[in-house]
Amino acid sequence: MRRALDALYDGAAWAAALCMVGLLAMVLLSIVSRQLNFHVPGTDAYAGYLMAAAGFLALAHTLKKGEHIRVTLVLNALAGGARRGLELWALGAATALAVLSAFYSARLVWQSRLFNDVSTSNDATPLWIPQLSMAIGTAVLAVAFVDELVLELQGRRASEGTEEALHNE
Repeated sequence: MRRALDALYDGAAWAAALCMVGLLAMVLLSIVSRQLNFHVPGTDAYAGYLMAAAGFLALAHTLKKGEHIRVTLVLNALAGGARRGLELWALGAATALAVLSAFYSARLVWQSRLFNDVSTSNDATPLWIPQLSMAIGTAVLAVAFVDELVLELQGRRASEGTEEALHNE
């Protein structure tokens, strides 16, 4: 199970990386087309879609690598059961918010598909297509938070060490 979850997080990170490459391609195409006096419609819109996709798809991998910014002032002042209780509360709240975000993101995709929503820019892209990356990214993030919560409940979660300050710089 651990290998499958890690593969899911890594796959989402690779998809985010591909979106970043696509974003670079859209920006370069836009720059080159302006310099050579021709226009490729939709490059700005697609760059925006790819930027959002990269951000959402990278969320779970970033969480699992300990790279999300955390305010640990209170947590570091606590020890033992109080620290564990606060950690469980924080993970529980984050899990609930991630599940809600995933649910409503998926619902948005479904409604956009149902109502045939399209982009208002000249590309007229059906909006459910770029919204799908948000739904997938938030769903994988919800899985990652459930994973972290279960690991914490089992006492197997890696504790934040002194390296945390390095991650937040």
